[in-house]
Amino acid sequence: MNIDIPEGKDAIEYVWGEMVPGIGPAAAGLSLAVYAHTTLGLREFEAARLRIAQINGCVFCLDWRTDRDGETVEAEFADAVTDWRTTDAFDDRTRLAAEYAERYALDHHNLDDEFWARMAAHYSQQEVVELSMSIGSWLAFGRLNRVLGLDTMCMLPSKR
Repeated sequence: MNIDIPEGKDAIEYVWGEMVPGIGPAAAGLSLAVYAHTTLGLREFEAARLRIAQINGCVFCLDWRTDRDGETVEAEFADAVTDWRTTDAFDDRTRLAAEYAERYALDHHNLDDEFWARMAAHYSQQEVVELSMSIGSWLAFGRLNRVLGLDTMCMLPSKR
């Protein structure tokens, strides 16, 4: 870990809640809102989220699977995200969500008219904004956890 955590404190709760009280809880609120208020389908949501996790290298994010009323993506889904260009496991929306996540993170200056035309054909403007905010959240917070070394300190809620 790249920061000091006081003895007896949970690293995640300390960094995200106590260490910078004017920012940490707000950031945590945004992170939670992405999951609580999404209107995106589970597969496109997870395709974008996992692609960002792969790019960030966040151990916790790579292990996480979003659960919606007991439903999660299949075990092979992460491999399909890695191969988003060629997999036959994705429909157009899911493939486009993975592509957008990758380009958002690695090549945002080259999101051209052709790309936006494809987005407009498959996503409403509201969905584009929601997906953009979600990707931004995952990129920022997954990278924060990875850079600070918190990603190996996170545990799924059921394991806490």
